[in-house]
Amino acid sequence: MDLAEMVKKVKCHPEFAKAGMVLCHNGVVRETAADGKTRVAGLTTTVDHTKLARVIEKHRRMPGIIEVAVEIAEGRRLAVGDDIMLMVVAGDVRGNVFDAMRSLLDEVKSTVVTKAEEKA
Repeated sequence: MDLAEMVKKVKCHPEFAKAGMVLCHNGVVRETAADGKTRVAGLTTTVDHTKLARVIEKHRRMPGIIEVAVEIAEGRRLAVGDDIMLMVVAGDVRGNVFDAMRSLLDEVKSTVVTKAEEKA
């Protein structure tokens, strides 16, 4: 997983000249669970690749969006501080790009990725 490489690929999109913004997300393993109290030693993720492809395509069709790229770490135990998920959204104006990124992130987290946390 390499965010710089993802941005580079997005910039190669044939319609990239229409883009006015590239927004990136880099999700990492934090030391506590969502409750903010339970310590986490690491986690593993499972990705539904069919759903991921559908979600990416849906967000590419949003108003003003030029390209969407997502990479999710899976198949190995991730430690605190490791990258879990990288996302890049390129689009015409900031409002469209922010809307697409928020929707993409929420949908991927709620329907595509399953996380199993290892408690410390």
